[in-house]
Order: sequence, then structure tokens, then C-alpha cells
Amino acid sequence: MTQKLPEEIRKNRHSKYPIHPLILSRWSPRSMSKEPLSDEELMSLFEAAHWAPSCYNEQPWRFIYAKQNTSYWDSFFSLLTEYNKKWAINASILVVILSHKVFTHNQKPSVTHSFDTGAAWAYMALEGSTRNLAVHGMGGFDYERAKIVCKVSNDYQVEAMVAIGKRGKKEDLAEELQKKEYPSKRKHLTQVVMEGYLQ
Repeated sequence: MTQKLPEEIRKNRHSKYPIHPLILSRWSPRSMSKEPLSDEELMSLFEAAHWAPSCYNEQPWRFIYAKQNTSYWDSFFSLLTEYNKKWAINASILVVILSHKVFTHNQKPSVTHSFDTGAAWAYMALEGSTRNLAVHGMGGFDYERAKIVCKVSNDYQVEAMVAIGKRGKKEDLAEELQKKEYPSKRKHLTQVVMEGYLQ
């Protein structure tokens, strides 16, 4: 499978067991070109996300987005930490991801709303990878202000933000960010997988 991997992946990532190249190739670039995405390109990412599995097929995920150069952009961009603003300024799209905390069929609390929404985010990120897009999830933003900006009611939880864009040049990033612009490695599998009990 390794012959199908892009050079930047082959240099930085090696799986101990065979997995699909799509999974190994997904990473979170920060370099983006500011070039706009078409509605079809954007909606294809959300289309992929909404086919993720969920408890009772509840599909608790909600994606609220803002395009660059629209009336929504500044309020979304202002949510980011100063660190994330340095590179996300070149994104085409910013997304706030929410999860619905209660089941619609009985109004009872859903224990798995965050878990399920994480699966949807992963599907979106994988679809973006197949299109050679930069799809970068973020926790560095103002969660409380995001509720206000996106008019979020109490039965929803703000989970994350995502910057999406067409790949740009690493050299256009600040020097400190250029050093981080490569596919990250992972912990050894034995650190996260245990048989029988937590070790």
C-alpha cells in the first residue's frame, strides 16, 4: 500500500499494520491559499460527514459555516485564538461544529452526542483529504462566544471549529508554523490499545 502514499506521508508516517492509504494520508495542514471553494466542493465535505454512524441514527452533528469575504466571516474569525488567526486567515471556510445533546424521538439526554459528532468530523476530514484540501480541526477558540455568534440554544454543545481551504505553500506560513507543517506521528499502538483493562 505504501506506493500509493504521497511523498510527505511516506517520509513522516509508518503504520505497523496494513491500513488503507486514505487513513494514513489524512493530516491537518495549516498552509492554505485563500482560494475560494465552490459550493459543490464544500457541500461534498458535509455530505460525507452526514453518512457517519450515530446512536439511533440521531445524527446529532450540526455544521455552521462562514465563507471568506461574506458578512459572517469576521464574527467567526474573531472567535479564534491569536495563534490560530495567524494561519486561518488564509482559509476559505470556517466551521463551528455543534452536537445535539438530546434525542429528538424522546427528548432524553444522549450520552453519545459528542462521540457521534466526532465520527462525522472524521468523515469530513477524510473526504477533504481525498480532494487534497486542508481540513484542520481546532480547539483554540472562544466556545462561549461561539454560542452567541451561532445562536446556539442550551440543548446543543459547541464541540470544535474547523478551517478548510485549498492547500497553500508551507513557505507562506510564519517561520514557527513552517516547522510544524508536516504529517504528525502517533503514539505506539500499545499505549492506546489494551486487552482486558486499562494499563
